[in-house]
Amino acid sequence: MVIAFAVVALFSCTFISEFIFSLVHRSQHLSPDAFVNAFSRNAFFQVPAEFAAYVLLMIYMAALVWRRHKTGLLQAIGWNAPGRRRILYALMTGATLALVADVGEIVLNPWIPQSLPITEYFRDRPSALLLGAFSILVAPLMEEIVFRGFIYPALARWTGVLSSIVVTALGFALLHGTQLGYSWALLLVIFVVGVALTVTRVVTKSVATCVIVHMAYNFVLFTQTYIQTHGFRHMQGV
Repeated sequence: MVIAFAVVALFSCTFISEFIFSLVHRSQHLSPDAFVNAFSRNAFFQVPAEFAAYVLLMIYMAALVWRRHKTGLLQAIGWNAPGRRRILYALMTGATLALVADVGEIVLNPWIPQSLPITEYFRDRPSALLLGAFSILVAPLMEEIVFRGFIYPALARWTGVLSSIVVTALGFALLHGTQLGYSWALLLVIFVVGVALTVTRVVTKSVATCVIVHMAYNFVLFTQTYIQTHGFRHMQGV
């Protein structure tokens, strides 16, 4: 039910965003192909649509948990805020995971496409900054609540820990499929990251810790890009 609602929410929010985009650009008389291309490359319409879909999904999950268990969402998913030492470990784990991903991309570079859909968002500095802020501050929170908070425990009750880790990580990787052009090499890297995040959930029993690891991971990756592009000012080759 949660996954089905997420799909419907994303589709609906994207449709509304497309409608607004068409109103804003109606004077340009774009062809259907040009419209799809322009909309898909515009971070200022794509990111808000995704954010709105996440908000609707959080509201739905909170209502679902309350109806079934008469408890709050964070308590139900095992939020369990970590102490200072565990926060430090989580930050270090996220940074290490980013370095592991870097090594993975270097090793698999021959099989990674030169152009990816997500790079379209890096054509200008404002779009890159918006995407960076969303990827560091919003996406990790929402994705960890869904995957490590909701999906993993539900699967573990039915299939056991090991298979649940694999399936959760696979779903997490496929979530990023469109952005990465379904490149098997990059999806493999994201799958490994998903496994690490789910193992973190198993070991710490804390979704909050997973969020910190995920935020640190994304922060390191975007910081690398920020440095390489001189503050998102020289985007050629990204």
